[in-house]
Amino acid sequence: MRIAFDLRPALAPLFGVLLACTTLPAGANEGTLVFADTSRIASIGGSITEIVYALGQEGHLVARDSTSTYPQAALKLPDVGYMRALSPEGVLSVNPSGILALHGSGPREAVDVLKKSSVPFIEVPEHYSHEGILEKIRVVGKALGVDAKAEKLAAEMDARLTAVEKQMAAIKQRKRILFVLSTQGGKILAAGSDSAADGIIKLAGAVNAVEGFSGYKSMTDEAIATARPDVILTMKNAGPPISEDELFANPAVASTPAGVARKVIIMDGGYLLGFGARTAEAIHDLAVSLYGNQVTD
Repeated sequence: MRIAFDLRPALAPLFGVLLACTTLPAGANEGTLVFADTSRIASIGGSITEIVYALGQEGHLVARDSTSTYPQAALKLPDVGYMRALSPEGVLSVNPSGILALHGSGPREAVDVLKKSSVPFIEVPEHYSHEGILEKIRVVGKALGVDAKAEKLAAEMDARLTAVEKQMAAIKQRKRILFVLSTQGGKILAAGSDSAADGIIKLAGAVNAVEGFSGYKSMTDEAIATARPDVILTMKNAGPPISEDELFANPAVASTPAGVARKVIIMDGGYLLGFGARTAEAIHDLAVSLYGNQVTD
């Protein structure tokens, strides 16, 4: 089974040089929860930008990062770079009145400089769960001074997520999923626990076939064979493209149930792993791809 969507460039190389800029004393931005001036906000993180648009607050945006490719209107905003390879000079060059950044933005040195600058910096927590999405919405709404709109959107999202979770509860035979981030150098880089891929797999009523590590790591041939995935899940246009032929040519992958049946699902990275305003739909779409008519609308 194969399903494909467009994908943001979520896995650009981790690069970036710390550039000098004027800073205030350490801790100048610590504890900031609400922007005093929301007229020129730089949004760092695709899910953050999506939520700003879902709240109807896009008029406050002056810039975005390169992972913010949805909605299409966001592409008209200046791009300050990949969220994990930010340059303080690049972000500050758009003269923002505030920086709204997803947790995990980096590199750490660049974020430290931005946090110490004269521009208020608000970091939005990232938790790969139902509650984590609601928290994101509320933090973004509070930062922009639209708490009531955020509560309304959070309630709508809560209802949508709860509905899709009830659908998943009816699934009896849970499929084992191997999420492959890349196949560079012939090595399978897969998702373990405490990752966005692990979170979405579980929400879609499936089981992460990988155990024993967190985040993303290279797997040995033995570990892949032991994982016994029923389906390979991966992304399109996320750095170097993953070739299905190359994937299934890997002897370890070929020996698994997924390899024997050549079962792979390819989805949009921002849509699949964003944990933002579209995640309920992403969970449903992934579940339909996995279970077909067992998932009802």
